[in-house]
Amino acid sequence: MTELLSGIRVLDLTNVLAGPYCAYQLALLGADVIKVEVPQGGDLARQLGGSPKLNSAGMGASFLAQNAGKRSVVLDLKNPADRERFLDLVASADALVENFRPGVMDRLGLGYEALKAVRPGLVYCAISGFGQTGPMRDNPAYDQIIQGLSGIMSITGTPETAPLRVGYPVADTLGGLVGAFAIASALVRQKTSGEGAFLDVSMLECTLSALGWPVSNYLTAAVDPQPMGNENMTAAPSGAFRTGDGLLNIAANKQEQFVALCRLIGRPELALDQRFAERETRKRNRAALKVEIEDALVSAPAAVWEETLNRAGVPAGRVLTIPQVLAEPQVLERQVTANFEDVPGMDRPLTVLRGGFMVDGAAPLPTKPPPALGEHMDEVFADLPPRAKAKARA
Repeated sequence: MTELLSGIRVLDLTNVLAGPYCAYQLALLGADVIKVEVPQGGDLARQLGGSPKLNSAGMGASFLAQNAGKRSVVLDLKNPADRERFLDLVASADALVENFRPGVMDRLGLGYEALKAVRPGLVYCAISGFGQTGPMRDNPAYDQIIQGLSGIMSITGTPETAPLRVGYPVADTLGGLVGAFAIASALVRQKTSGEGAFLDVSMLECTLSALGWPVSNYLTAAVDPQPMGNENMTAAPSGAFRTGDGLLNIAANKQEQFVALCRLIGRPELALDQRFAERETRKRNRAALKVEIEDALVSAPAAVWEETLNRAGVPAGRVLTIPQVLAEPQVLERQVTANFEDVPGMDRPLTVLRGGFMVDGAAPLPTKPPPALGEHMDEVFADLPPRAKAKARA
């Protein structure tokens, strides 16, 4: 049984990535996620992605990535009649997530205090770039802005190429994960005491929190983090190494792993070399050690070395492309993707990713494809609890 949040209703007022990804995690666990979209185009992500045809159909690849399992309704929250219908929805909800700039919902008269009067136990999650307070609260925030401000870009790349943006929206994704974690936690209290919560999620703070190791090195050890490319500051040899046909990540972080590595590549004498004999000396001489290791690794393909090293307890893994990893037997066996036929706006089946865990040995998968804009208006409003339904007819 993977539907840990069965019976929970979540209103998703979010756009693009951080908020939709947050609500998607809840939908994967069985929550009834109702996506409340503006009538004119809906979620901006409906127009984003690599397929112009899908973008024109309002089912862009960026939208498809994190909206499976949800239902869609369209409401103009500036329209009095639609505002009343929205409040009917709130009365039926357990949680709400939005990622507007701070103050937008309050100006609409639909902030936490107003909604709490309608649904006293509501868990209200506001995801924003910088949080609801502070001198930057009103600044617009996209993923790359947060990556730059958080320090991530300053330590990404090599000394010659940094600062570099991480190759996917990591700050948005972290904001969504933290939001989902916070909502799930607040729902536990709601179900035990009836008390709601206002959750103020800052993407900048989420990203800083995930930078725990480099931040700690600065705060505790007074070491200013620097870009190191594919190297690992905590150990050597630990990084990406050239082989006969591609890159191989090796993390021989323990002494016994380093000794085993030297033996397996046919260079046992490296473990006795004073430059490489201990962790700290290996770190100081990592460049020379890498040359020696790569000279041995070029004799065989990365896949051969991966199997050889892992079998001996030396962590190793090829550097794969996205198409390659999706075809890996490990990924296929664990059912990391879900497939849907007959998706609105698509002329072929859709494949989407699930979350990064299993429940009791089963994969939490979305139960329905991403919705067309406003697809579930009749269904959702016909299905409201009696109290809210009576108010909707009035």
